[in-house]
Amino acid sequence: MIRSMTGYGKGETVSARGRCLVEVRTVNHRYGEVTVKLPRSFLACEHELRKLAAARIKRGKADLFVQWEPAADAAAAPPVNLEAARGYHEAFRHLAHELRLSPEIPLSLIVAQRNVLQESVTEDSPDLLPQVLEAATAALDSLDAMRLQEGTALVVDLRQRRQTLEELVGRIRDRVPAMLDEFRAKLEQRLAKLLGDTQLDPQRLAQEVAILADKSDVTEELVRLASHFVQFDETLTLREPVGRKLDFLMQELNREVNTIGSKSGDVEITSLVVALKAEMEKMREQVQNIE
Repeated sequence: MIRSMTGYGKGETVSARGRCLVEVRTVNHRYGEVTVKLPRSFLACEHELRKLAAARIKRGKADLFVQWEPAADAAAAPPVNLEAARGYHEAFRHLAHELRLSPEIPLSLIVAQRNVLQESVTEDSPDLLPQVLEAATAALDSLDAMRLQEGTALVVDLRQRRQTLEELVGRIRDRVPAMLDEFRAKLEQRLAKLLGDTQLDPQRLAQEVAILADKSDVTEELVRLASHFVQFDETLTLREPVGRKLDFLMQELNREVNTIGSKSGDVEITSLVVALKAEMEKMREQVQNIE
């Protein structure tokens, strides 16, 4: 199934030990990258959390946040770093004296400083790993549901735009014979103007038309475009990450369309090429969001 690379999910578990909340957010990224942010006392869980997320997110940048709230009867006051508190208090008093300000230093200001209140270290936090992983799994399930929903919308849009490409390419294919006839007529007019009453050599004229036709022949490009369309449609049905493959196919489509534009000097075909490139740019932006 096609998944978007962007999404958000949340999972929560509650036990006698406390409440664990896990949130995961993903955004576009060329490769797969997982960042885990969790309380220092839960660092022992980081490896398992990263492995769990990496197994579910193949492409994109994922940020996984873990919050832990101990149960009321398990909560303990955080350790106080008195040395740091005294140092901040003395620094604030000195600063107030130098600036000739009121020397009153509110306790809330000191407590808000770094390292004054230290995070409680739970020695047995690895025992909480199953609960943390359960919350993380729920968050990843929620994320996956959102990414699948957005992926479905992307597939609908891409199929519609791909159909538009095929219609434009069909118009180019239909235009080629008329373009060659017009080349022949223009060549005849130019030669007649240059030669005056001199009779044109039909064989030589046919050779010149053949040369122009060969230079303007886009049959090979049209055949390859048709093949790429089939591959594109088949890729959208795969049950695996297909973002990179779709990105490659968009590059190939763009290459063929550019070649058609450079070969043809026909105004109508040039206009159709411009329309193709505009539509493909919209498709490319959508593909960039697929896992």
